[in-house]
Amino acid sequence: MSVGENREMALPADQFDVYTGNANRELAGNICRYLGIDLGRAEVFEFSNENIFVRIIDNAREKDVFLIQPTSRPVNKSIMELLIMIDAFKRASAGRITAVVPYYGYGRSDKKDQPRVPITARLIADLITVAGANRLLTVDLHQGQIQGFFNIPVDELTAVHLLSSHFRHMQLENLVVVTDLGFAKRARTFAELLEAPLAVVEKRRIGNQDRTEVLNVIGDVRGKRAIIVDDEIDTGGTLIHIVNALEREGVTEMHACATHAVFSGEAVERIAASSLRELVVTDSIPIPPEKRDPKIKVISLAPLIAEAIVRIHRGQSVGALFTSELPLTQEMLLWDVERGSERTADGGNGRPTGEPQTDGQPGATDPTSTENTER
Repeated sequence: MSVGENREMALPADQFDVYTGNANRELAGNICRYLGIDLGRAEVFEFSNENIFVRIIDNAREKDVFLIQPTSRPVNKSIMELLIMIDAFKRASAGRITAVVPYYGYGRSDKKDQPRVPITARLIADLITVAGANRLLTVDLHQGQIQGFFNIPVDELTAVHLLSSHFRHMQLENLVVVTDLGFAKRARTFAELLEAPLAVVEKRRIGNQDRTEVLNVIGDVRGKRAIIVDDEIDTGGTLIHIVNALEREGVTEMHACATHAVFSGEAVERIAASSLRELVVTDSIPIPPEKRDPKIKVISLAPLIAEAIVRIHRGQSVGALFTSELPLTQEMLLWDVERGSERTADGGNGRPTGEPQTDGQPGATDPTSTENTER
């Protein structure tokens, strides 16, 4: 029996439903596995004219609906799928719609730091709200101020406890936690969980070309093992600059972790060629096979999000998830290990029982069928 089954949390399927778009179907399936329910049935596909079509197959009237859809690559298509699905559930008379967005795209555009530029993170918040979402559940926003862009309740989870627990089990000694100024607050929690000092890297972003320059390392890092912590890794440029700066400062060994593995451009090649021992990320964004590397380890957010879904449905505190983080985090990591063992044993099929599958893609339907002809 799995850890998820041991926890007294699975509810009758008619009390709340979990659906997903196409942005991260594997994560949605694993959340349902942990909850012990089937993934809700919906058609979500794109016509030849690039218009997105959504049809909710199950009865959603007065249901508590949780819609899993990170706004990851392809970002704009994922956003449109999310908005159209929210609208479909609203028109299907769902009782409450919670948009579960593990990765919030456009999160970097959270302020007007140049003349005549938009605040796109606020625009996306407005779109989600106007579409009909009643609540947002997300993980490690680029800046906490984005919560204030919404006029609906926002629950922001953090992967800090899961990531720190991974390194705690490695029993590394003489540690120092390294981060940049933007992630310093959550990195301080990470360092406290590992009982390690915190060092901060001062950086400057150059223009709009995803280039950064490391200016200074603030803190004692010489002769220590460093764990670099951040919220996301995009092109990998900042991470490699920090690795190079720490090498110059005399760090003996380097590990890194981040919640969101965006991995744009040559990020994976840069990581593979670096002196990093390991990079630990979560599955908030699906990582395609061509962007996998032996240095990259993926920890699932499915148990964390599933626990939050149950607490939201029951009207319980989501913040309480992190007040007794050690035993619960250990259970979540154990569940992820069990899931990996099962996936290896069954030849790679991680699809939860009862999830519909057509043409090799869970939950998909054939866009050419007569039933789905665009009118």
